[in-house]
Amino acid sequence: MNQMLTKRKKLKLESDSGWGYAFIAVALIAFSLFTAYPVINAFIISLQEYGPLGSTYVGLENFVNSFADELFWKALKNTLVYTLLTVPFNIFLSFLIAILIMPFKKKTQSIFKAVYYLPAVASGVSLAVVWLWIFDPLKSGIANQLVGLFGIDNQNWLGSSATSMFSLVLMSWLSSHGTAIIIYLAALLGIDNSYYEAADIDGATFLQKLWFIVIPFLKPTTLFLLVTGVIGSFQVFQNAYLMTGGGPDHATTMVGLLIFNNAFTYFEFGEAAAQSLLLAAVIALISFLQFKFLGKDIEY
Repeated sequence: MNQMLTKRKKLKLESDSGWGYAFIAVALIAFSLFTAYPVINAFIISLQEYGPLGSTYVGLENFVNSFADELFWKALKNTLVYTLLTVPFNIFLSFLIAILIMPFKKKTQSIFKAVYYLPAVASGVSLAVVWLWIFDPLKSGIANQLVGLFGIDNQNWLGSSATSMFSLVLMSWLSSHGTAIIIYLAALLGIDNSYYEAADIDGATFLQKLWFIVIPFLKPTTLFLLVTGVIGSFQVFQNAYLMTGGGPDHATTMVGLLIFNNAFTYFEFGEAAAQSLLLAAVIALISFLQFKFLGKDIEY
């Protein structure tokens, strides 16, 4: 009798394990097809000179050419400047908006969440058309009308190398905060009220509660948003492609746009693959440094 029960338990465990392996296999197959295979294929292409009738093995020549290409370094610099100007400010602004929304009732919070998240579900092309209208270089453009109030002449926002990068940065500042705001609100709701009650008993001010309670508890959330924000910013493509096309004089050419142009405009697939791997290495290095220096005292 005992042997039969043991045998049944063993069969049940094996059956459960089988379902577990089946679910893991689905994720593993999807990862292999859509992540591992493209990366391996990109590495193989990066060692070749692509041609429509066949490819030629060139070793590390595409990597050497990328390092010697001034435009690659300029695109990398543009991407770095764009990241430094957008990511920290966007995180700060999302945090500030989440703090302002927090005291409202749940229904009001939901309205604000929906309003701020709306750009995330809207088409990027539609948003770009709106921003093209805002940055219209004629006097009728909204941006020019606003600066005209201060006596400033019309600006060719997207057509001048002096203002094109700022225009893309401003576009990032004033849109796409919905996800970060919702994540911050969820993290704020996770802070135990007993901390605020203890602070009230001690006579702490709003700023003191913010500094000694809220910011330390939100540090894992901030690190997450910082890492994902930097990764997304280094991969930026859509805004530069739709708004400026990388111009003028490559003032807004980001690495993602450069890779796209090399691959699908000049058909230099080998060089584009090499640059994409170099970009992945830069992103991995920055993410490693962020976790090493900012994630020391964070527990997950």
